[in-house]
Amino acid sequence: MTNVLVIGASRGIGLEVAKQALAAGYNVRGMSRHPCAVAANGATFEAFTGDALEPQDVQQALQGMDVVVQSLGIAIGPDMIFKPVTLFSKATRVLISEMKQAGVGTLIAVTGYGAGDSYDSIGLLQKLPFRMLLQNAYDDKSAQEMMIEESELEWLIVRPGILTGADQSGKYRVLVEPSSWRNGMISRADVADFIVRQTGSRELMGRKPVLIDLAF
Repeated sequence: MTNVLVIGASRGIGLEVAKQALAAGYNVRGMSRHPCAVAANGATFEAFTGDALEPQDVQQALQGMDVVVQSLGIAIGPDMIFKPVTLFSKATRVLISEMKQAGVGTLIAVTGYGAGDSYDSIGLLQKLPFRMLLQNAYDDKSAQEMMIEESELEWLIVRPGILTGADQSGKYRVLVEPSSWRNGMISRADVADFIVRQTGSRELMGRKPVLIDLAF
């Protein structure tokens, strides 16, 4: 049975991934700074309290794992707008180093539409608010993506559009080719659905798909 480490498992996409991975029969270790609990039916859930920026915590969390899902987030507020953001790149630097040492070779990382080379596909009307509100965070997400791409890991970068709290539908677009990239809404539960499906697949490894609802 595949063992999955979810970094950022206490809320958002990470929590949804942990729930759905358990439902799919995977053993899940959920790492977060605050304790988290997920009901497990048949599979195993292990809560691991640790800091994604601390190499020793990450090293311990990786023991016995086969796949890592990295889903980090920051609070939306003045600090994100007016101060440099470094969480994503720093945590990814630690994670890649520790994964190599632990012999864990597969990473699925959640960034977002607008990170890396997907920024060029943002419409002109959207770029102004994007730069005002999200530029600092997405500059760091872009650095995060570059580290992952340059690593020797087997990787998949997941770029959701605007996140919502809607229920899982299983109906969404997976935009793989750069010419098709565009913004749209998608629920955290559907992003998690995609990630869990890819956990047991190698079809999209080395790709950076954008995820949006079918309505967009």
